[in-house]
Amino acid sequence: MPETTSAHSYNPFSRRDQYQTQSIVVYKIATVITWLLFVITALYYTFESPHEGHKPRRKIWKQNSHHPSPFALNEVITSIYWIVLWILQGGYCYHFYLQDSVYVTAAANVGSHFIANNLLLFGFVHLWVRSHFWLALLLIVINFFNLSSAYFRHPTTPRFIHIPVVSGPLAFNFVALFWVGAAAVHAHNLPARIVANIFIWSFLGYGLFFLSVYKDYTMGFELSVLSAALGVGQFFTRVIALQWEFAFAIMAALFLLSWAVAFPQVLGRDPFKRGEIVSEDRERAPLLADE
Repeated sequence: MPETTSAHSYNPFSRRDQYQTQSIVVYKIATVITWLLFVITALYYTFESPHEGHKPRRKIWKQNSHHPSPFALNEVITSIYWIVLWILQGGYCYHFYLQDSVYVTAAANVGSHFIANNLLLFGFVHLWVRSHFWLALLLIVINFFNLSSAYFRHPTTPRFIHIPVVSGPLAFNFVALFWVGAAAVHAHNLPARIVANIFIWSFLGYGLFFLSVYKDYTMGFELSVLSAALGVGQFFTRVIALQWEFAFAIMAALFLLSWAVAFPQVLGRDPFKRGEIVSEDRERAPLLADE
């Protein structure tokens, strides 16, 4: 029986083998609108403070510098990370206009997660700049589960969909759990920094999980960049501290291990095919069969 007639066809987050034309039209419109909503909002509050709502009200990165927690990020590196991600997400939206039904289906399967991600981050930005840190953290937690669900339910999505929709946002949301959480609890004292010196190693553990189980070097590289953002941010926050040293050590480890995983896959000489995100055959014909 085709999946479009099954009971779970009404679940927007379910995986399907084909979509009706009306569904694709809805995804074309909703993905672009929610993406633009988030991008425009983030850009606006990067340069402007909100003029209404809860006080204190600050720009996105003014909040970051005003709360120099052990997980405060460097605004330049993090901004570049998101600019690249936004460009790739624009490419993802274009997948809905391709003639290849395989890529259209692959894009639609993660479309609801992408729309939810955009709406949750849109809400997060509004709450963050208005100093509603606990509510902002709640949206980050919800989005973390949303993106984790997307990852584990669609692990073989083609790379140019996987990176902008799944792994890229998921890596940031994992780091944002600590970034926003530290601001919410006002982690500025010595005990908080000691605890942060322990929690920061979860960056490495999280990256190693995807490198070893899924052989996903994209997650490794993304967490490496975000670890660099944390390291630079902490260096300019407090030079005499272990946090930035640990961050750079984690960055180097993830970067080198990601290259070790990436090279065999790129060269087509990977002896361990199990858990691969996109195999050599799937690069040519993704999602033609279930793993």
